[in-house]
Amino acid sequence: MNPILRFVCVLAVSACSGGTLHAQSSDPQLATMRSAIDAAERGQFDAAQAAALSRHPLYGWLEYANLKRNIQTVSTVQGLDFLTRYADQPVAEAFRKAWLPSLARRQDWPTLLANWKPSDNLGLRCAELNARQATGKADAQWTSDAQALWRNAGNALPDACDPVFAVLEARGDLSDALRWERIEAAADAQQPAVMRGAARGLPGADLALANDYALFVDALHPRALNWPKTERSRRIAVDGLARLAKSDPGAAERQLPQYADALGFSAAQRNQVLYQIALWTVASYLPESARRLNAVPDAAYDERLHEWRAREAMARADWPAALAAIRKMSDKQRSDSRWQYFEARLIQKTGASGDAQALYKTAAQSPTFHGFLAADRLEQDYRLCPWLPDDSAQAKATVARDPALGRAIGLFQIARPGWAVSEWNDAMTRFDDNQRRLAVEVAGDNGWFDRAVFALGKQPDELRLYHLRFPLHHDAAIRREAARNALDPAWIAAEIRAESIFNPNARSPANAMGLMQVLPGTGANVARIQGIAGYTGAASLYDADTNIAIGSAYLRQLMDKYGGQPYVTIAAYNAGPTPTARWQSQRPGFDPDFWIETISYKETREYVARVLAFSVIYDWRLNGDALPLSDRLRGKFTDTRKKIACR
Repeated sequence: MNPILRFVCVLAVSACSGGTLHAQSSDPQLATMRSAIDAAERGQFDAAQAAALSRHPLYGWLEYANLKRNIQTVSTVQGLDFLTRYADQPVAEAFRKAWLPSLARRQDWPTLLANWKPSDNLGLRCAELNARQATGKADAQWTSDAQALWRNAGNALPDACDPVFAVLEARGDLSDALRWERIEAAADAQQPAVMRGAARGLPGADLALANDYALFVDALHPRALNWPKTERSRRIAVDGLARLAKSDPGAAERQLPQYADALGFSAAQRNQVLYQIALWTVASYLPESARRLNAVPDAAYDERLHEWRAREAMARADWPAALAAIRKMSDKQRSDSRWQYFEARLIQKTGASGDAQALYKTAAQSPTFHGFLAADRLEQDYRLCPWLPDDSAQAKATVARDPALGRAIGLFQIARPGWAVSEWNDAMTRFDDNQRRLAVEVAGDNGWFDRAVFALGKQPDELRLYHLRFPLHHDAAIRREAARNALDPAWIAAEIRAESIFNPNARSPANAMGLMQVLPGTGANVARIQGIAGYTGAASLYDADTNIAIGSAYLRQLMDKYGGQPYVTIAAYNAGPTPTARWQSQRPGFDPDFWIETISYKETREYVARVLAFSVIYDWRLNGDALPLSDRLRGKFTDTRKKIACR
């Protein structure tokens, strides 16, 4: 069999032979390939080992790792040979992105231009402009391209762009008007340093004014009261006030009138600042939140501020104001199950006119946190309509044989997620919707579950592929640790799904590790207290059983700390104890649904709702029915169960 097809079938055993074996235990060379790539990246490329792997489908990535490690000494012949052999594969494009900057540094402009492909990378775009200029191709199109790059960059540009702009300036093509365009873009991006850099080259009076503009964006000053009453001055004053509003909304509110009057702000410009003042006040539920929200005219509201107005009123338990805020939303926004549910809740709390039952009924059609809560209010079964396509084994096997898909899965399994995604994306360019869905299934068969999250949803029915979107994996460990810690296994599965999508190698920017995204310090502490023998250091958090044991024990600790209330426990698991204590003190005695909705951190607010909704779905997947969500979030794990229906 062709080695590529053999490798893909090994990766997708369920597609090629009907089994369920995973590649990590099937491909005898995969572990060797991983160690060879790791060694190459350390500068310890083993030619003999590489030769033994030369027929492996991932061999190109091993070559790439070695070439990238030695990119400064890669010859033109070597580079062109690699690009030719792997033409149109993602590994060639990965190499190109590493090699072109090296060619620019050694000023091999002809080779750079010969191998250039359009890119969104600003450094590469400037390198290409430098190459065109150095080879006598700085024509009118070059000037236009360079000017476009200049004017659209509100943020700092790479050093590689400096020579481009130096040539523009020397040729008289960096006009004062262009400088002002970038100054204004940088002000909008609230980048005063970029404003000052763009101002260099302006005539004396303009330079002084531009620098004063930059100083104002950095820190408001009274000289702005005497600026020319131009649209530019007003725009930059708005930018400065908006920046101040993020850190000190009260100061921005106090200073707005004098600058607005002195410079002649339009109503829209005043509203732009008032919007930022209100937003950054209500985001922390500061005492002036309601007043500042009311100071923003309704015409200046968007969906984000409409939501905050409703939450702020809820946080004060001002139920009539919260209901009024929801009813000021657009019809489209109000049609979301979240706001349908809360409008119904508020109608009942206030006795206001309106059909709460009809709103609950509509919301309950959505298989979401608020949809499940609405169904509980109606004492209805939960609406879930799973889709189980009747696909042929041959169709799945055909998809599994795609070489790029095979490489993608192999790369994922040796913990190269970035490379894996590049191969995945390449495969998707050749797949239709049905093939894409089958590819997700093949990936899941091989332990790569996040494709069901990131690659499904383009068609509405794909959201009903619960067997793909909510995988059942590490079932024995989940059930064992659930029993040991007196937790619901559906909850633990939901946490894993929300934290890592069942990727044992997941690692967050905050250094949370493994399936349940446990911080090393937390892991060490929990392992010590609970006597978890599998923990031998931070690296053991990548072991699935150890991670589930520690994460579950930590959930139990939090449950005990927060009085057996899962919704508070989930918030603390995500945000930590300090903000959770603040939210508890701010809104003691709140009903769980309102407490969750008024969490000030967007990430945590959505995380709590997501984990609780996932728990319902996993309960159904594990048991065929589900504990009522209204009981689950309060920690009432009773014998009452809900049926799942497709109404």
